[in-house]
Amino acid sequence: MSMAKGSNVPVPAPAVRVELGWGSGPGVPDADASALLLDASGKVRSDADFVFYNQATHASGAVRHEGKQSSGGGVTDSLVVDLARVEPAVETVVLAASSDGGSFGKVPGLHVRVVDAASGAEIARYDSADASVETAFVLGELYRRQGAWKFRAVGQGYSSGLEGLATDYGISVDEPQQAAPAAPPAPAPTPAPAPPVAAPAPPVAAPAPASPPPPPAAPAQPVRLTKVTLTKEAPSVSLTKQGGTSGALRVNLNWEVRKQFKGWASKLGRAVAMHADLDLDLCALFELSDGRKGVVQALGNAFGALNQPPYILLDGDDRTGAVSTGENLTVNLDHSNELKRLVIFVTIYEGARSFADLNATVTLTPQHGAPIEFSLDECTVPSTVCALALITNNGGELTVQREARYLVPERGVSPQRTIDYAYGWGMNWTPGRK
Repeated sequence: MSMAKGSNVPVPAPAVRVELGWGSGPGVPDADASALLLDASGKVRSDADFVFYNQATHASGAVRHEGKQSSGGGVTDSLVVDLARVEPAVETVVLAASSDGGSFGKVPGLHVRVVDAASGAEIARYDSADASVETAFVLGELYRRQGAWKFRAVGQGYSSGLEGLATDYGISVDEPQQAAPAAPPAPAPTPAPAPPVAAPAPPVAAPAPASPPPPPAAPAQPVRLTKVTLTKEAPSVSLTKQGGTSGALRVNLNWEVRKQFKGWASKLGRAVAMHADLDLDLCALFELSDGRKGVVQALGNAFGALNQPPYILLDGDDRTGAVSTGENLTVNLDHSNELKRLVIFVTIYEGARSFADLNATVTLTPQHGAPIEFSLDECTVPSTVCALALITNNGGELTVQREARYLVPERGVSPQRTIDYAYGWGMNWTPGRK
């Protein structure tokens, strides 16, 4: 049952999952969940107390942004709050939403659910029914009361977007800097009369050199709120124009089996076991500027290297799809001049015969510049390999292209060789295993 605005309920669970949900459809703006950890003053202690898509995990580990999933015509963006780990100085966890591409008046079915993270049982739900021009919303808050936690339905909107909401709680937001006006030219100096010649002074001992003052502490970097979402209509973005041409580029793949499939598959016995052990592998085909080609993948322990060719490193092999770990690959953009092109792809190693019934999201986070994200389309073919993104270096400009391209290997042809054929790599392949 949905709560009334301003009402509250006890939260008995030690950890909860907070789901921001809304209906999807043509012309519906995207939305993002966020959380702010407040002390007794009602403000954040520092910018680190803001958890959202660009800052996914709080330093304490108590709050984590898990990302979006689509199912049945709706979208959810989720946060996990481990109430037992929330620091004693934090009295309130504000649960907010921001819209991207329009106001919340155009977002149908906007709501927030709080469920027990362990059992999935619903603890609270608040449906927002009066949104209009707002582009950010505080939907609810978790707060301490006499040693226990409660949830309150808030429903307070902002027309100034995520930036207005964040600054209202004390967050420093990164804003474009305005160039200072040029100072008027100084008048030409007039020559001064020559001073009289003085008698030479007696020599004095030079003072001992003073210790140099310590360098000033580096100012805290403000929070960046920008992000780029790639779609079929707008599938590419220039990393160079975004400022992301140095440092580490982190690529994350997270996924989840659709809940309705889980329920249906539970009657099939063996199918459940297969999907419970689903193992997806994030991989990359690379071509360097000197013509060298290769693959980075868990198969054959070809995990790559970050500080030597191919300047690409696969972190590990994950079977859960959780955004906090997931499958992660890092590209060293400090050597981007040595990179010609890179195809990032995913294969099914075991546990399923195709990507059908999976929700998957790809996020590319450069050390400098806005993060880039996109969701995969629904798979309607018996595909076991999907090209996710193509990164190319064209005359020094790095471009990220959303591929989201499901491929169907021919009989006896491996997923890796199928990607090779599709993108013209021309490599020789031999069987391998983990």
